[in-house]
Amino acid sequence: MGFFDKLKKGLLGEEAAPAAKAGETLTVCAVAKGNAIPMADIPDPAFSQGFVGFCCGIEPEDGKVFSPVDGTVSQVPDTLHAVGLESGGMELLVHCGVDTVDMKGQGFTMLVKEGQAVKTGDPVIVMDLETIKAAGHPTTIITAVTNSDDFAGVKQTATGPVQAGDAVLEVTKA
Repeated sequence: MGFFDKLKKGLLGEEAAPAAKAGETLTVCAVAKGNAIPMADIPDPAFSQGFVGFCCGIEPEDGKVFSPVDGTVSQVPDTLHAVGLESGGMELLVHCGVDTVDMKGQGFTMLVKEGQAVKTGDPVIVMDLETIKAAGHPTTIITAVTNSDDFAGVKQTATGPVQAGDAVLEVTKA
């Protein structure tokens, strides 16, 4: 059972999008324009050590955050600093900034709601990078496949400069 399954067990009566077929490869795109960094370089041990699932980070050039997949919004925390998405059997967490839960929503504008269908490239969150930096937090945006263990493999396919919508992760179904 994946991270979001545990969180929403009994809360949502909706079925997730159909799971990918064995051997199928799914693509997760960059959520922002910026510099893609490997999991090990994310400035948060929970993510850099893979405790939340395989992930990558983006050091954003601006505060616009987009959906990395076609899917459904599964989680919108009150703190507005993250969004959960489901797509093809993947459970994704897009986490904006490091330790930004402490900001209690300040500096974030959520553009989606739970249960909403999204397409790759749809805007989901706007981050006020200056407010986040002024509060002493890194602005790294993390995209994690929280149920990575359910797949045969997850690998990062891009580092360095990326545009929102560029492929950054490849997920292979077992």
